[in-house]
Amino acid sequence: MPGTGSAAAPDPGPGVVAEHVSRSFGTVQAVHDLSFTAPRGAVTALVGPNGCGKSTLMLMLASLLAPDDGRVLIDGIDPAADSSAVRERVGWMPDQFGAWDSLRVAEVLEVMGRAYFRPAAPLRTRVAELLETMDLVPLAQQPAHVLSRGQKQRLGLARALIHEPQVLILDEPASGLDPASRRRLLRVVRRYAADGATVLVSSHILTELEEMADHVVFMDAGRVVDSAGVRELAARPRPWRISSLHEQALREALAALGVRHEEVRGAERTASGHAEAIVHLPDEVTASRLLADLTAAHARVIAFGPATGRLEAAYLASDAAHREGAL
Repeated sequence: MPGTGSAAAPDPGPGVVAEHVSRSFGTVQAVHDLSFTAPRGAVTALVGPNGCGKSTLMLMLASLLAPDDGRVLIDGIDPAADSSAVRERVGWMPDQFGAWDSLRVAEVLEVMGRAYFRPAAPLRTRVAELLETMDLVPLAQQPAHVLSRGQKQRLGLARALIHEPQVLILDEPASGLDPASRRRLLRVVRRYAADGATVLVSSHILTELEEMADHVVFMDAGRVVDSAGVRELAARPRPWRISSLHEQALREALAALGVRHEEVRGAERTASGHAEAIVHLPDEVTASRLLADLTAAHARVIAFGPATGRLEAAYLASDAAHREGAL
């Protein structure tokens, strides 16, 4: 369970707070006057284009980089005032795993546990638990530096969890993972949040973030430009795909209903093998009404659903998504 550290009792407020944080590298302003909070017992996603400042922000939250202005609080503690207490509370997983050439997989976890002053017997139990959880038991005695990228990602998450932190910060944790490992990551992260931890995760795989996250913070050019609960995004516009057994029936129904739509594509031009059309709808309530109307108009609908996920639709609607090099 999170919360076994010996530091001072946590503040009852949000697990992570950033207040007007700025950080530059020479003439490059990586983060600018940024503020947001991440609640306890939930997963908060950071979404934004490459170079928008996500990794710099995470480094500051992990107490590995000091802000030029503003402050961050981890369980109510300012890293500038007590970096040791913050590091005891934070599990940090960077986007690149650095492995010691001389250490085996199990030894990486043992060394990290000792660095957090964990007693020997409980540490051995914890290492065994994490090897099992992350499906690393067959690799436990392999040199860590020979692992594949996906295997290193699993070891990196185990390493971040070794001291049972109250705050988990994950930068691109699903990079290089196979589908089964991604499902395992989802289960581990959701369970950790359910146990009361604060989880902050950055990823470009928006479909998986949507399954994992409770809240989303959109960043662009070092700033927070939007934030919302993932469920709230269902009330925002996004495209919906209609699939029909009969191209002409779909055309006629859309025309009769006066629905604006993109080109109706015949079955020979779609991956599904059915006639399809994309319509842009303001929310799920409107989508539900349209489905009922299409059915009544004998459109022979065989499938009807969002053409993109909620996170992807919200991101693609932003200015950041339309600039060169975005996501």
